[in-house]
Amino acid sequence: MAKPFKDATKISVILSVIAGVGIILGLVTGYPLIPALLLVPTVAYEVYRTEGKSTTASSWLLLAVLILEIVFLVFKISINLVDYLGVEEKLIAGYEVPLGDVKVVAPTVMAILSVILFTRTYGKYTKWLSVIIFITSFAIIYLLDHKGLTIPNHL
Repeated sequence: MAKPFKDATKISVILSVIAGVGIILGLVTGYPLIPALLLVPTVAYEVYRTEGKSTTASSWLLLAVLILEIVFLVFKISINLVDYLGVEEKLIAGYEVPLGDVKVVAPTVMAILSVILFTRTYGKYTKWLSVIIFITSFAIIYLLDHKGLTIPNHL
């Protein structure tokens, strides 16, 4: 049964604004926890909106990864996955994900899951939400490791 669309546009706009504020505040303060926390309502609404077997599983997994990311950030947990797994990359959902600190890998997995949701869902609102999640995931990655994203001097 399709989810109601009555307020979906308003809710999606509000969630876009909340995520945007989270990204801006995160960039201003340098704290990746802010966009992560303000992404929770979007991911929760994505869980509510998805209906298919694979999209529902992806959205629940996305919520679990986001919660773990928040825990890692709040408690300053650093786990280098390369040390534990003995490999520098891992195939996750058909994508090669570079491994490193778990705080950076988690939003990378979130971005991949948002792409899966975008490509496998038919609903425009779930696609919209997946775009919000994708953009915010990369903002979190940037805030965690922006040193590697500098523009070379010769450009």
